[in-house]
Amino acid sequence: MKTVAKFSLILASVTGFAEGADPIAVEEVVVEGRRVNLVGEAVSASQGEISQEEIKLRPLLRTGEVLELVPGMVVTQHSGTGKANQYFMRGFNLDHGTEFSTTVDGMPVNMRSHGHGQGYTDLNFLIPETISNIKYKKGPYYADVGDFSGVGSAEMQTANEFDQGTVELTLGEYDYSRLLATNSVSSESGQWLYGLEANFNNGPWTDIEEDMEKLNLILKHAREVSGGTLQFTLMAYDNQWNSADQIPQRAVEAGIIDDFGSIDTRVGGESSRYSFSTLWSNGAFEVSAYAVQYDMTLWSNFTYFLDDENRGDQFEQVDERWIYGGRASYLMKDTIAGKSTINKFGTELRYDAVDEVGLYHTAARQRLGAVRSDELDEFSIGLYWENQIFWSSALRTVFGLRYDYYDFDVASRIPMNSEGVDLSVNGGQSDDSQLSAKASLIYTINEQWETYLSAGQGFHSNDARGATIQVDPLSGVNVAQVDPLVASFGYEAGLRGFWHERLNTSIALWQLDLDSELLFVGDAGTTEPSRESRRRGVEITAYYRLTDDWTLDLEYAHTDAEFVGNDAGGNHVPGAINDVLQTGISADFDNGWFGSARLRYFGERTLVEDGSITSDPSTVVNLRAGYHFASWTLTADLLNALDSDDHDIDYYYESRLTTEPSGAGIEDIHYHILEPRTLRISLALEY
Repeated sequence: MKTVAKFSLILASVTGFAEGADPIAVEEVVVEGRRVNLVGEAVSASQGEISQEEIKLRPLLRTGEVLELVPGMVVTQHSGTGKANQYFMRGFNLDHGTEFSTTVDGMPVNMRSHGHGQGYTDLNFLIPETISNIKYKKGPYYADVGDFSGVGSAEMQTANEFDQGTVELTLGEYDYSRLLATNSVSSESGQWLYGLEANFNNGPWTDIEEDMEKLNLILKHAREVSGGTLQFTLMAYDNQWNSADQIPQRAVEAGIIDDFGSIDTRVGGESSRYSFSTLWSNGAFEVSAYAVQYDMTLWSNFTYFLDDENRGDQFEQVDERWIYGGRASYLMKDTIAGKSTINKFGTELRYDAVDEVGLYHTAARQRLGAVRSDELDEFSIGLYWENQIFWSSALRTVFGLRYDYYDFDVASRIPMNSEGVDLSVNGGQSDDSQLSAKASLIYTINEQWETYLSAGQGFHSNDARGATIQVDPLSGVNVAQVDPLVASFGYEAGLRGFWHERLNTSIALWQLDLDSELLFVGDAGTTEPSRESRRRGVEITAYYRLTDDWTLDLEYAHTDAEFVGNDAGGNHVPGAINDVLQTGISADFDNGWFGSARLRYFGERTLVEDGSITSDPSTVVNLRAGYHFASWTLTADLLNALDSDDHDIDYYYESRLTTEPSGAGIEDIHYHILEPRTLRISLALEY
């Protein structure tokens, strides 16, 4: 392939540069991640840190599964590998990220007013080996987290340097291949780091070749400037793929397709992301800025021949935009009335200049007509203050205030669509603001145990098109506008323990209320109603070092999710997972051997509000084993080791097959099966 040849030339030139450079003088720094004692530092029992050491022991089917290291998070996929994952946490089907904030090096990953879904979180531009750490915060108790903050957030930081350079080749079933090169070099001007990844995969599907071609690049420079560290980071990502979307259960039972088949074999997508970011920090001040250029084209077909009996219901979603923004914060330590205090002041700016966000009728990826196509500008500013007071050696409080302002401007790119609906009325301007308060009361029992009471308000923004919409683009009837910002309120009680540097554990009892809202549905270009909801649950995490070589971990989350009030249709929240269990054991021996075994279970989910239709539970086991020898590392991953045929995702809705009566659809479970047992072998050279 041409892309392979190009990548090979880049790899050869960069590797040659690295080998010719002066040796790196690196101070040894050990990042312990979940072994870090957060007693005395954490704001709640629901926050933590994950290190690269833990990431590299985790077998991953897809890049987005790095977020499964966040306790209670489930990461699945209902479509092609290049599409953003489906996320579940705390009783939320987060879709592609609506209620969970994700950042990388200070850049927001969530896409606002996105062509496919609000908060769209595509992590395929990340190279997992370049992630230094992931800091997660669950719940809306943190003043420095704004949009998409109800369920929580994950802040990923890429490394500034590597201990040594690495070239790695991975081969697996279904024509899977991955070529990786990482290294860092020092010079008089500072530290340089690069990472290159080329990934190809055809997948296990019966009637399509996924034909995924993904290329990733990161180039980073860090240097000391004015008593602090200045970083510049360039990231580039390009991907294209064919999709195996969810399929109707009745088609499999009738023998029309098998579990790995497709109804529409011409769906898929292509996406690219190019970014430049800079950050300067000296421990007290931190200032960052970024610019991101993003494109996505996605072809999908979830109802097959329900709306168009002849050509099918395939549609194309388009998103082309630039994103500009930055953050600044100042941390001030002081003593007031004899009490130690820490005040943090911060601001965030973001501007999305969207050239097109569009929805088109298509057949075999050819456009038949536009449903709607818009250009929009979305600007936001956030200001926050967080105060921490140490009342005694055992008692401290954290109080925060945050103010966010949003401005939306939408203009239709086409005066009339293929349905003859006047779309000009759906443009316009809107704005909204949100004042949020957060507080925590923390009591330290001793050096090993700490308790928390936390409460806070959060919010997520809605699609700008939903804030200005007047008429349904398909029927032309009047529809309700969405609230631009949707508030949430949550609270929890928790306990954290760090016992003799062996056991790191936390327990949290929590509740989250989400205001009544309307949601903009990118698949239809219009809004659909949703009711006020309440979720409550318990989370237990425990990481235990059995010996210096062996570590055992256990994460369990139980959630009850319901709509508030009594409704004849029922109060179940479709897609809400009640039980999530992840457990594993890992080992890293001095003799070169290492490995891990992991089990992920998520329970059945109600798929309709009256609870009459449910999904089955899903269980998957992944294994990793490896050996270091000389400068080489050999690793084997056995994904879905028990060859489970459980489902990654289940939905219940109406669709139509060509063999079924015209003019009417059939309600059915539509699912995406777990990928079958897959073996991947990696060989890495360290230099």
